Amino acid sequence: MLKREDIRIRDPFIITDKENGCYYMYGTTDLQPDTLRAGCTFSVYKTKDLEHFSDPKVIFDGSAIGFWADKDYWAPEVHFYNGKYYLFGSCKADDKCRATHIFVSNTPDGTFTPLTQEPPTPRDWECLDGTLLIENNVPYMVFCHEWKQVGDGEMCAIRLSEDLTHAVGEPLLLFRATENADVDCLKNRPGCYVTDGPYFYRENGKLKMIWSSHGLGHYLVLEAESDSLAGPWVQKPSKFDFDGGHAMLFESLEGKRMIALHSPNKTGLERAMFMEYN
Repeated sequence: MLKREDIRIRDPFIITDKENGCYYMYGTTDLQPDTLRAGCTFSVYKTKDLEHFSDPKVIFDGSAIGFWADKDYWAPEVHFYNGKYYLFGSCKADDKCRATHIFVSNTPDGTFTPLTQEPPTPRDWECLDGTLLIENNVPYMVFCHEWKQVGDGEMCAIRLSEDLTHAVGEPLLLFRATENADVDCLKNRPGCYVTDGPYFYRENGKLKMIWSSHGLGHYLVLEAESDSLAGPWVQKPSKFDFDGGHAMLFESLEGKRMIALHSPNKTGLERAMFMEYN
């Protein structure tokens, strides 16, 4: 068994399996030492207590099938939809823009296969951190249009077909990074502002989003809320005052609402952190 503090992971994502009394943890784990560069596999860890984990199981290896992306497999998250498990994962190749691709499996720890040959994010956009949102029975991918291409990072949404195989229509801009007052530009990169890791939940009749950027001297979790996906989105400050982010919410085996994130956001030191979220 592996201890939580022994696992270097960014962007942790948790599925709770109450029937079997366990959790599945995904994240950016195929990382080269002392860098943010990553290989071409997605893996899953299994745990009963969020402190002791099984060895990682590879659930997708792009090199084994000649997949279009050959590096930087980042931020996988798995969603149960229409009876199957869909993995939304970001990846890259030197001759192609970064994209979020969708993969599918019958089980949360099974072998995932690409749902399509091409990703649904725009091929001439640098995109990452796609997540699934269902609104009025319609599936959407919400993703980040990277600061590397647009300067002021964008949060965007695109409608997906019912079977998630292709995009329907054009992307919708939800907001830009600088619309949140806590966001600062990247150090030594004037005019560059990050949008990372959107995740949605509903509360008190509102659609709420947590997302991440750099501000207040560190990486942080921010909030936004709206009446619907189309907005307008009202930006909220961070609830936390420490260096950590790219968060998601899940329900513990005991029924508590929890947040998962990585902290600190320092290369080589990243670890999963779990706490109640109120």
